[in-house]
Amino acid sequence: MKQKFDIIQSTCLPVAIDNCNTDLIIPARYLASTTRDPKFFGDAFMHDLRYDADGNPVADFVLNQPDFSEAPSQGVHEIIVGGANWGSGSSREHAAWAIAGYGVRVVISSSFADIHRNNLLNCFVLPVIVSKEFQTELFDTIAKNPKAEVKVDVPNQVVTNVTTGNSEHFDINGYKKYCLMNALDDIDFLLENTGKIEAYEQK
Repeated sequence: MKQKFDIIQSTCLPVAIDNCNTDLIIPARYLASTTRDPKFFGDAFMHDLRYDADGNPVADFVLNQPDFSEAPSQGVHEIIVGGANWGSGSSREHAAWAIAGYGVRVVISSSFADIHRNNLLNCFVLPVIVSKEFQTELFDTIAKNPKAEVKVDVPNQVVTNVTTGNSEHFDINGYKKYCLMNALDDIDFLLENTGKIEAYEQK
């Protein structure tokens, strides 16, 4: 969903799975679907970890635990704190669709698979790379208090653990930052600059 990015402050979903690959994020059988309905892909997000073979919720999986079972809404669980090497494996963009469809706006990790990171940006989900130490601190903070919040300041490129006050700077491509802050996809950006493009062609 296209939303302008400014400052996002929210509780978090702690998904402490290193090498969480795209098949875990969305099982391969969903790739044959021709829909782009966000709810369809949101419902499929981490489906085979959330549900057993009979379709029953797996009680000990984090997204089914009482503190984290509410799907993201305004100001609630809009941020995932994930394990290292988030989004490895297949380059399927459906994984980014699933995360966006679930309502997540930011994924924080110490590392991302490059293609998945770009897919997230194209789906208006911000991947934030932090140090392993800061990542561990966030997991520890959430474990102690599931209502703990993290603030992601996109204009200043700073992520803050609100509980401890500790912050880190994160990098983002300048073009993608502009697009996120103005809710523009690549086509929107081109249309916004039609006049400049036509002027250049006339030269």
